[in-house]
Amino acid sequence: MPIFSRNKVGTVVVVGALGLTLTALAYPAMLGVQTTSSSQDRIIANTRYGPLTEADRDFVVKVRAAGLWEYPLGEIVMQRGTTPAMKEAGAHLIVGHAGLDDLCRKVAPELGITLPNQASPQQQQFVATVSSSQGKEFDSTAVGIMRVTHGSIFSTIAKIRANTRNSLVRELADLANDTVLDHMTVLEKTGLVNQEQVNFQQTTPPKLPADQLTPPPPQAGAPVVVLTPRPDLNINTRNPTPTPSAGATGQAG
Repeated sequence: MPIFSRNKVGTVVVVGALGLTLTALAYPAMLGVQTTSSSQDRIIANTRYGPLTEADRDFVVKVRAAGLWEYPLGEIVMQRGTTPAMKEAGAHLIVGHAGLDDLCRKVAPELGITLPNQASPQQQQFVATVSSSQGKEFDSTAVGIMRVTHGSIFSTIAKIRANTRNSLVRELADLANDTVLDHMTVLEKTGLVNQEQVNFQQTTPPKLPADQLTPPPPQAGAPVVVLTPRPDLNINTRNPTPTPSAGATGQAG
């Protein structure tokens, strides 16, 4: 089944939900780092939880930025999705990112990390693109964008988890791994994921300027935006059950 048109792909899909180049240059002065390095392994702070590298700092901001567009998109999908599977996917986005955001807001002040209050321009465009669609096109556009962006960050989470020496960043990576895996699983259960097209988009993203990929810094003194938990959504976002393969269901490929 189609995900979304190539024109839309070229406009909005880049290594996505969390982005691979977000904050190495985003808030250096605010973070007390006057110069930046091309090496993401460079230690920028020594904390009681272990050394903090540029990659660690960027990861915390990426997780925060992801929630700032995926949580509201989840609300839209719950309202406008045309199938129960779509509405379930929307609910998982809300619950998963509320949990991740709660941990981000606990981790960031402990590590001296400034969190954005808005998603990047590119991520805001993701939401606008999905919102402009209707009916079945809405479903396929939403699933296509979200599955590409989640798949793109999955290997990054694994790398952070394997390499970080900071216990708080490790804890966030553990939760992010479970959450992203859960989201990919529920998106695949909609039946709208074209894996070949997803793989292509994950490996050949269009080039966008850095200002499109970077969430704007928060205004001085602005309160931190909270992604409100939804206790009414009784959903487990850990240890998802995989989508059965064609062989497992006895169907032809």
